[in-house]
Amino acid sequence: MDIFEKVTSNPGPIGQYGDMAFGYYVFPRLEGEISNRMIFMGKERLIWSLNNYLGLANHPEVRKADAQGAADWGLAYPMGARMMSGQTVQHEQLERELAAFVKKEDAFLLNFGYQGMLSIIDSLVDRRDVIVYDSEAHACIIDGVRLHMGKRFVYPHNNIENLEKQLQRASKITEETKGGILVITEGVYGMSGDLGKLREISALKKKYPFRLLVDDAHGFGTMGERGAGTAELLDVEDEVDVLFGTFAKSMAGIGAFVASSKAVTNFLRFNMRSQTFAKSLPMPLVIGSLKRLELIQKNPEFKDKLWSIVDRLQSGLKERGFNLGGTESPVTPVFLTGGVAEATGITYDLREKYNIFCSIVTYPVIPKGMILLRLIPTAVHTFEDVDYTLNAFSEVKQKLDSGEYARAGIVKPF
Repeated sequence: MDIFEKVTSNPGPIGQYGDMAFGYYVFPRLEGEISNRMIFMGKERLIWSLNNYLGLANHPEVRKADAQGAADWGLAYPMGARMMSGQTVQHEQLERELAAFVKKEDAFLLNFGYQGMLSIIDSLVDRRDVIVYDSEAHACIIDGVRLHMGKRFVYPHNNIENLEKQLQRASKITEETKGGILVITEGVYGMSGDLGKLREISALKKKYPFRLLVDDAHGFGTMGERGAGTAELLDVEDEVDVLFGTFAKSMAGIGAFVASSKAVTNFLRFNMRSQTFAKSLPMPLVIGSLKRLELIQKNPEFKDKLWSIVDRLQSGLKERGFNLGGTESPVTPVFLTGGVAEATGITYDLREKYNIFCSIVTYPVIPKGMILLRLIPTAVHTFEDVDYTLNAFSEVKQKLDSGEYARAGIVKPF
């Protein structure tokens, strides 16, 4: 079969709705200043779908630093990869400050979170090693694991008993291969909002010889007293051997970092293919990230405001009978029962009747028969935003429970 014939005849579980959904349910265009209210399809909407946790995207000092960085350096500088010609004092400064913030010996800047995590995994392990990872790991972890040419074992989400069984299997294999074991988990799971069991996983180090890699994309900036992340919150910073964080969430920017011991971080500097063969992070993004990190450290009230919104939103939803799963973070999942028809009806009503924009997730991201409305509270939301949303969700739930959305079928927005 011709490759093009194959891909066009089977566009995939989401792609099959592409003609109907594009621009509305998928690939929507949000316009205007990044905030709690933006423009969608020509109308102002209340936005619950942006990972602007601390409200830094349009903070005046951030905007000034971004603009000044571009004015002083342009978008091209530095030219080339870090190893060849893309190293600057500012890149090194940001790495030092990140390492100090998360209490690691060293840190290495990454251009993007997704390819950064994939490349970390690819660099750390070889065919003699075994990877053990959580079943709900982010796609960047899954794709990194797929590159691994050795053994890999998955354990059910946060199931420590099963994790130990996988560690027993891995230990037997590595005794023969003379390799090592890498356990991968997340600090905050971005879809469900619950925390990785870092304490329980760390305790297993007393019995099994493994290293722990934690993806804390959603925890960095939001969790812990200082906002240093989930490991700080759970007091296991010393047990996390390799920490990954991204600038795309609390920092409201572009880029990422990996932090570890000096020896491991330096190894990654010289062996991460996605960085060795890619252009250095442009200077305006580095200058802007320095300012963002400074604001996070100097303004704990940003995180306090975020959590006041989180607490009001999540407690209100629970009081009204909504299932939020086991979230312990700002990520606020609302689990409902239904298929594509119900999902489109709920989304259309929220956007057109109530002017509320939130992300909606269905199969294949989550199991069939389930709908996930994913709300991301931020420090720029207000209590009025929360209360309005609670009332709207209650009314939508009544229609869902009555079967009205199922009877109406798939809603075509155009």
